[in-house]
Amino acid sequence: MINKLKNNPLIKVLSLNSISVAVSFILGIFSSKIISVFLGTPGMALTGSFRNFTSMLKSIATLGISNSVVKLFVENKEDKEELSIIYSTFFGLFLIISSVLGIGIVLFASYISDFIFYKNSYYIPIQFFGLALPMIVINVFWTAIYNAFEQFKFIVIIQIISNILIFAITSFLIWKENLLGGLLSVAIGDVISFLITYIFIKNSFGYFRFSFQKMTVSKYFTIIKRFSIMAFLSAILVPFTLILIRNKIVTLYSTQEAGIWDGLTRLSGFYMMFFNAGLSLYYVPKLASLTTDKEFKNELKDYFKILVPLFVVMLLVIFILKDFIIDLTFTKEFYKIKNILIWQMLGDFFRIMSLAFGFQIVIKSMMKRYFIIEIVFNATFLILSFLLLPRYSSEGVVQSYFLASLLCFFIMIFMFRRVIRN
Repeated sequence: MINKLKNNPLIKVLSLNSISVAVSFILGIFSSKIISVFLGTPGMALTGSFRNFTSMLKSIATLGISNSVVKLFVENKEDKEELSIIYSTFFGLFLIISSVLGIGIVLFASYISDFIFYKNSYYIPIQFFGLALPMIVINVFWTAIYNAFEQFKFIVIIQIISNILIFAITSFLIWKENLLGGLLSVAIGDVISFLITYIFIKNSFGYFRFSFQKMTVSKYFTIIKRFSIMAFLSAILVPFTLILIRNKIVTLYSTQEAGIWDGLTRLSGFYMMFFNAGLSLYYVPKLASLTTDKEFKNELKDYFKILVPLFVVMLLVIFILKDFIIDLTFTKEFYKIKNILIWQMLGDFFRIMSLAFGFQIVIKSMMKRYFIIEIVFNATFLILSFLLLPRYSSEGVVQSYFLASLLCFFIMIFMFRRVIRN
């Protein structure tokens, strides 16, 4: 049994990725401590809003580039000429899209600042992000290529180096410039990742050369369109839902209460990234190569036999050590997290189980199913949050997250009932 687990490709990828995640987790703990000490709960809330905004714009600019590139590169990995055409097409197309979008962000930075920060004085971090957006998109594109060729070691090394540098610069900026520095660090972090990836990519995949003559968007229009429509829906719905919920918390209570919720979601992100990153590395290229329901069902068996129990064990350990972890990560302002963490963990548990089917929906472009899941989850999360917030404050939001995750898991079970039953 132990040898079988050692030789399991999913375990191998997770083990390799665990090095990067361990570094990210430790640095994330310290960065959260720095934010909570220097910026407090209001700063946690405002940096959370900016992260939601940048996440939304990055998703719009990339429009499903990761999944579509992985799919095409996996299918054509033996044809270097075709890969060169794919590279030129996607590189040129998304560079143009991100440049246009970046210019728009720079021009309307004051209005954006007023919406997400409740004042128009924080336009500089927004403008910096707009200028950096093309580099961010290119970095996502290059990382997708590494993923398609299963160059997991390169990805892990890039992540470790990037995270260490980002932590150092973030700490320095917050120490020197307080909230402005914290906001700037969100955008600067992506630029650092781009520079590190470039150092690696320039010495790899030598046959990729960008050429306008090789751009043939029409040839891949159908694939680009499917992935882009799905990505655009998530890019708008997910961050916008979070921003609306945060604004509602601020309106009913305070930025301090919103900061507690952001602190909780930040903590959740630390342990979720181990599985999310590992699954992105392993499952996306793996599912792209599967052709039958039987093959997919075999992957599901491994997922629920190996990954889900591992996740449960991790959740139990974190819950037992929650007092120590929260004391280490935050200040006393955030101690309410200890009382509401259980709801977040329950929601994350059902989210992890849903991902077993979610990756298949995305990589196989099951657009109808994708729309249903995304709309139902975000609508349920938003409506329940607005209903429960007046009575239970931030705990009501986390309860809403759990209920929305539970509902979507059962919807996915229903969608894939034939695969499961057969």
